[in-house]
Amino acid sequence: MRANWDLVLEKILSHSNYEDLSVLFHLLLTEEERSAVAGRLKVFQLLLDGEMSQRHIAAEYEVSIATITRCSNYLKNMSSEHRAKVQKLIG
Repeated sequence: MRANWDLVLEKILSHSNYEDLSVLFHLLLTEEERSAVAGRLKVFQLLLDGEMSQRHIAAEYEVSIATITRCSNYLKNMSSEHRAKVQKLIG
């Protein structure tokens, strides 16, 4: 399975313009999946920012509490080095 994921990452990295990436992600992900990924990214950004409560994030961005809890738990369990890298990547 790892080899398949590596192939996905290689395909993504081989395209650098918006239109190509948009076509690729529309091919690979349903509208619901794209929405879920976008929601998760926003949740991670907001949790790392630390200015909104989880309930406020859920209400404001229409993301489930379960998704927010999973994201929060993931952040709590990562090393400070990994957390800093994630913050740099998505901040």
